[in-house]
Amino acid sequence: MATRHLEYRPDLDGLRAIAILPVLFFHADLPWFPGGFVGVDVFFVLSGFFMARVIMADLERDDFSFWQFYLRRIRRILPALFSMIAITAGVAWFLLMPKEFEYFADSVKAAALFTSNILFQRESGYFDIAAEMKPLLHTWSLSIEEQFYIIFPITLFAAHKFARKHLVTILLAVMLVSFAASSWAAFRSPEKAFYLLQFRIWELLTGSLVALIPRPNYPPGLPKYLGLLGIAGILLAVFLYSSDTPFPGLYAALPCLSTALVIHARCSDGVPALLLNNRASIFVGRISYSLYLWHWPLIVFFRYMLGHDLTIVNSVQVVVLSFALAYLSWRFIEQPARYGVWLSSRTVIFGLSGSAVLAAVTFGFTVQKLEGIPQRLPEEVYQLYAATYDKSPFFSEKCFANSDGKGLAARDVGEGKLCTIGASDKNKIQFLVWGDSHAAAIAPAIDAAARQRGTSGLFAGRASCPPLPEADFGPPAAVNRCKDYNAAVMDLIQRERFPFVFLVGYWPKYVHRAELPGEGIYFDAAMAPNLTDWSAPVHTSLRRTINRLAQQGTRVILVMDVPEMGRDVPEALARAKMTGGSLDVAPSLEYTRKRQALARQVLTDSAKESGSLLVDPMKSLCDATKCHVIVAGKVLYQDGDHLSRQGAEFLAPIFQPVFSVIHDDTRIVASGG
Repeated sequence: MATRHLEYRPDLDGLRAIAILPVLFFHADLPWFPGGFVGVDVFFVLSGFFMARVIMADLERDDFSFWQFYLRRIRRILPALFSMIAITAGVAWFLLMPKEFEYFADSVKAAALFTSNILFQRESGYFDIAAEMKPLLHTWSLSIEEQFYIIFPITLFAAHKFARKHLVTILLAVMLVSFAASSWAAFRSPEKAFYLLQFRIWELLTGSLVALIPRPNYPPGLPKYLGLLGIAGILLAVFLYSSDTPFPGLYAALPCLSTALVIHARCSDGVPALLLNNRASIFVGRISYSLYLWHWPLIVFFRYMLGHDLTIVNSVQVVVLSFALAYLSWRFIEQPARYGVWLSSRTVIFGLSGSAVLAAVTFGFTVQKLEGIPQRLPEEVYQLYAATYDKSPFFSEKCFANSDGKGLAARDVGEGKLCTIGASDKNKIQFLVWGDSHAAAIAPAIDAAARQRGTSGLFAGRASCPPLPEADFGPPAAVNRCKDYNAAVMDLIQRERFPFVFLVGYWPKYVHRAELPGEGIYFDAAMAPNLTDWSAPVHTSLRRTINRLAQQGTRVILVMDVPEMGRDVPEALARAKMTGGSLDVAPSLEYTRKRQALARQVLTDSAKESGSLLVDPMKSLCDATKCHVIVAGKVLYQDGDHLSRQGAEFLAPIFQPVFSVIHDDTRIVASGG
């Protein structure tokens, strides 16, 4: 094979160690490596370098073969990858709940087809499960590399054949365009910048250019200083960057260029050689691929079983287990697959690879079609978990706009194309329900109470958009995303002059600009909730909105928020049932009161100031000692803070007094009183 003609460089195995260790420590929640994620960027540069070096060596000898290139890639990548996927799937079968298992199955299919970066970029909807719960999330970087491996050899082959003199110029131009796009997207569309090849290819091409541009003859001693500077640049990013750093883009230039400098330096003496060429670094570098494959699913399942974030002790345990699994994978899967005789036949390699891909894709489609195979769960467990699917019909796209803008558009609102709530008589609309996802969740309660009184209304909702026109309720991007929608709703109200408007929102989130710590993932009631006071702009907007509506004769009904549970309730109940734990998964009443106090005060004061009506769900969901997630066998929550449809319908009686007022007011107006 062509790779055997190339000089082995132990310093590059050492550089792999510098890449993988920060990634491992960062993912394992060790606090001293806040920018450890840049290790992936080091790998990208290394991959680009190796690919260019291997391909160009074959091209210069006129010995390049696409078949041989992809055979080497298959032997290097697929056996360990599919072994990890298969074992992870086995654990997931017994551990994950149906919805999680559906997401997992989709990621298995995507990982097998090397499109998981595209999948995870798209999986950013309002009800998407958290990244910390996705065992194959780390395969996004492998997908980027594989997509590069498809494009790059063809590009290099064509450029070498038809534009050899301009090869470096072509790659440099593509690299600069990609870098510029990445720098722009890191601020404008960070998910795309992070996950998609077009915004990452400049990192791989950085390594490729190091392989293609001739290295000058440096004076003795200079390379070690270049290498030391490169290592320092990588470590600087590891220790100074954090999850708040806009990435990749401009900030990725430091670790990428530093990696290129280390590769270019070819360190063989001095401090860089001591760091890179020692036995420990070389060993870690050699097992780095398996270490990368196994560490993340191990961390996900570890957290899953613990039910909370990793402690320092847990982090150390994860690191040790990751090394153990990585060594076994390297010794018994990677090495035999790369150098064993049993995988020397092209037919065998492609046959096994094709079968593995087909099996993974079939698994993904089957699990999705069977909705996560809930039959895996005992019947009494599934009855609790089923509340996950007990979703308000007002979340449908014809009624509601998701956080990504899909669904009910501002234009639809302006044209009055809203869902009816209550009695289905659009000629006698008496009220409008306006709010965010919490409005959609509680809407069945309003719907049931309105139907009982024969009163008709309309519903307008958008995720994470409180009914606060132009209020500063969060980051500028979140506020700007809601402006057009809220303006359209306000214009509709003023045009149609609805007699009553319900304002519903996730009020604690807006007055504190935070959800509960570990919301929906690893909630821990021992951690105090964020109580920072951001209520002033919320209160100001409420007052202004209520006054504007009052001037045209519209009366406001303020709906307080439901208690937040922190945990994904159906999932927590199902796990508790499965393990024999307590079904009392709600935080203490004291905790809930502390969290809700500021929001409740703002709404109470707003109601008193304006004479608005006030509805309080907490009185029905909580007693003198605690709040409830199950009543009469019905699970009241769909997740950690959204009511299930059954939960909302349970609250219908608390809206009956309001509809008595609406009904009486309508009767008075109709009689001319």
